[in-house]
Amino acid sequence: MPTERQRPDVDAYEARARRGPCFVCAFVSGHPDYAHHTVFEDDDHVAFLDRWPTLSGKVLVAPRRHVEHVVRDLDQESYVRLILVVREVALAVEDCVGAERTYLYSLGSQQGNAHLHWHIAGLPPDVPYEQQQFHALMTENGVLAMRPEEFVDMAARIRERIVARGGLQTL
Repeated sequence: MPTERQRPDVDAYEARARRGPCFVCAFVSGHPDYAHHTVFEDDDHVAFLDRWPTLSGKVLVAPRRHVEHVVRDLDQESYVRLILVVREVALAVEDCVGAERTYLYSLGSQQGNAHLHWHIAGLPPDVPYEQQQFHALMTENGVLAMRPEEFVDMAARIRERIVARGGLQTL
């Protein structure tokens, strides 16, 4: 698991989030500048590794169609199904990273990263309390310096755990 951190270009990230195309829609449509490592997909959802992870195995889960509000824009059945996908992917992430706690949160706003997406971030054991919670999630505190092959390996491991668990096949 990589522990070295690097400082991201927060200004460039913000500019891309606020002025670029919807990153989820661009990813789903195959835009090469928005490529991510997919860990799960079906007709309605996609789950992929965060390009700038603050914790190992950090995954985003989103509906394929452009939805912006986490509760209002989905009917009850769609919301429940999305949350079940989040749960199953989170359990697979936990299996891969040995998380002592899993953070689930939805970010974005009308001003940037508007497409609804859930973050799944597994907190490894023995992280000092003062480095947990918001501190562990903020890119301003650095992102993991991962080599391309580490992303490939992590995505494969999470996919394997999703298949082994079998929960998403029953949704």
